[in-house]
Amino acid sequence: MRRARLILTWTALSAFAIAFIYPFVWLLSASFKPRSEVFDHRLIPETFTFDNYIQVWQEAPLALWMLNTLFVTVLAAVAVTITSAMVAWGFAYFRFPGRGALFGVVLGTMMLPGAVTMIPVFLIWNSLGMVGTLTPLWAQNLFGSAFYIFLLRQFFLGLPREPFEAAKIDGANNWQIFTRVALPLCKPAVVVTLLFEFQAAWTDLMRPLIYLRDSSTFTVPRGLKALLDQFGFGGEWHWEIVMTASVITTIPMIILFFLGQKHFVKGIATTGSKG
Repeated sequence: MRRARLILTWTALSAFAIAFIYPFVWLLSASFKPRSEVFDHRLIPETFTFDNYIQVWQEAPLALWMLNTLFVTVLAAVAVTITSAMVAWGFAYFRFPGRGALFGVVLGTMMLPGAVTMIPVFLIWNSLGMVGTLTPLWAQNLFGSAFYIFLLRQFFLGLPREPFEAAKIDGANNWQIFTRVALPLCKPAVVVTLLFEFQAAWTDLMRPLIYLRDSSTFTVPRGLKALLDQFGFGGEWHWEIVMTASVITTIPMIILFFLGQKHFVKGIATTGSKG
């Protein structure tokens, strides 16, 4: 009975794994096919070619788009991680009147659809003269994120207070306790926040569509949209170029996950166990 249950579990997990992996395998295969064979549904190309990977760099400033995306993504991830950790630490460590109600208000902001604040936020950036630049894509993260604040607060609440009290006795101020004691203890949760936001910023299309005007400032998702317009619906239907560009821009996310998967799994497990 136990053996049958184990076989059933592994079969189900394998089926889910294949379902998730298949789209990327198909995309990778299509990137090595000529235009006439892109949609033949063969996972092993009948005609194998590297020409797509040469042509895509000639047709679009892909390197520039990736540099723009890296710039925005790093700043966005670092900004939201630091500010969210500071707010989460305040809610977890300090005791003050109205703490629960204020935290409830912070969580309540997650109920607001992005479309509600989209126009007011755009008007603010437009009045500051920042439309058409990369600044609005990352600077909004300087105010933290309700989701990450909740995630980090749950981790902070599970930490014993003794190390913080000992640091205070040794003369450390609140900022030193936060940076030298609390943050190192919650490294897995910080890594999870960084990875989540890195992925979100790297794949974000909505804000680049709203704020970016010139192709020299395009991020990868905005550039892929431009390629799709040029070579897909409104162009010559060069889907092999779109597929190849998609593979190139997806690879960094795969590498990042493999580099951080140890901390990612540990952070999810330990954060989820906090009361």
